[in-house]
Amino acid sequence: MTRGNGFKLQQGSFHRKECNAALSALGILFNTGAGQHILKNPLVVNSIVEKAALRRTDVILEVGPGTGNLTVKMLEKVKKVIACEIDPRLVGELQKRVQGTCLANKLEIKVGDILKTDLPFFDACVANLPYQISSPFVFKLLLHRPFFRCAILMFQREFALRLVAKPGTKLYCRLSINTQLLARVDHLMKVGKNNFRPPPKVESSVVRIEPKNPPPPINFQEWDGLVRIAFVRKNKTLSAAFKSSAVEQLLDHNYRIHCSLHNTEIPENFKIAQKIQTVLKNTGYSEKRARSMDIDDFIRLLHGFNSEGIHFS
Repeated sequence: MTRGNGFKLQQGSFHRKECNAALSALGILFNTGAGQHILKNPLVVNSIVEKAALRRTDVILEVGPGTGNLTVKMLEKVKKVIACEIDPRLVGELQKRVQGTCLANKLEIKVGDILKTDLPFFDACVANLPYQISSPFVFKLLLHRPFFRCAILMFQREFALRLVAKPGTKLYCRLSINTQLLARVDHLMKVGKNNFRPPPKVESSVVRIEPKNPPPPINFQEWDGLVRIAFVRKNKTLSAAFKSSAVEQLLDHNYRIHCSLHNTEIPENFKIAQKIQTVLKNTGYSEKRARSMDIDDFIRLLHGFNSEGIHFS
């Protein structure tokens, strides 16, 4: 299984030395700068398949099939695997691996950049992602409809720990609260670097993500706009965080649009800064810090702003 499959990222950032770091037994040069690391330990592969709790009727989305170590194990257990790969060399190896077997007609390969591709229908997703696309892929998944049952994803260890971090802990951040708003997230297991060929520079973890269905009745763009401001400096009080001139300009612009749409007159001496601080004070969050606020806190704060005509998207 390939971490990242050679997804088209910023080519200029790849170091030539990294791009030719290892030669596999297949004679393929793996592009480690693009996140290509084959998961070689069959025990880890079997454990991932077991934790995915696959069903005979499942359609599985796999990102980064690589040479097919995980793909083949899943094909034995499910109705279909849709494997997304961008590297034509690895597509060829995967095709050769199942060619002439009873598994071949259960495999569909999509060639291209997963971030630029509309996701197909699937029941579960299993992916060993390139570190560079971890965050955008997670939210592409969580905003995908129709709902899928779960995702079993391999990430860089620190990224995985941020996903599951709780309020008040060091790693708690915007990623943590946004993911946990939309899904239940569980850390399943650690995977050491020596389980890959070539080994990556950092340790990895496998995480299970289960979308909340039905989703919370919240406009995610609104929510993320608020959370983004609060977590720019998560140790600052919200009163201080909202005094940024850029934040005040954005919210003033949005407020004027809101008033225009609702035929609400704006007083000549109106100052958005005063209105923002009034909302923070009235909701009781003026002296709170994002690092210690949970989902319910942000829902209440968002409602407080919205009820006063202040919007974040």
